[in-house]
Amino acid sequence: MTNAASLAPAEKKAVFLTFDDGPSRTTHQILDILKDKQAKAAFFWQGRLVHPQRPARRVIEEGHTLGSHTHRHPNLTSLSFDKQKHEIQSSLDSIKSISPAPVEYFRPPYGRYNEETVRVVNELGLELVMWDTASFDWKEKKSPEAILSNVMDTIQPGSIVLLHELQQTVSILPELIDLIHKEGYTCLALPSQRSG
Repeated sequence: MTNAASLAPAEKKAVFLTFDDGPSRTTHQILDILKDKQAKAAFFWQGRLVHPQRPARRVIEEGHTLGSHTHRHPNLTSLSFDKQKHEIQSSLDSIKSISPAPVEYFRPPYGRYNEETVRVVNELGLELVMWDTASFDWKEKKSPEAILSNVMDTIQPGSIVLLHELQQTVSILPELIDLIHKEGYTCLALPSQRSG
């Protein structure tokens, strides 16, 4: 599993914004904000939501990372090894069909995984990525201040911040990035683990 601190370059005070449950109608808006604020991020997509009109190429070309979040978003701990493998492989196949770059990272739905999941992820050559800072944006639909404080009260150098591709997240994202930058952080994409 990827250790948050191990991802950040030692010379930079960096955090990693990550967006789950896309691609969605908000993906372009999120990308526009990231571009405007000169921030990078990682997107963990569900394979069932992927189709040619989704902006996978833009995600990669603008310097972000694209990862797998399974195909149908099940609780993996309730599935056998073979079903977990099918779920993750299906998402990889969907993303590969529209993405110009290989997928290196995986995040389990609900943050739930077991030894079988770790075996599948290793077998597929992926890196399991969790988070240490939860925005609770999915829960705080009517409280943008709560989303901001959930992040800003807990980030530290190397933090991986969990966000979702939701309208309430889009609404607070410019201010969130401004606050992160004001604290001296840089928002980075997850780095490639593959050489050459």
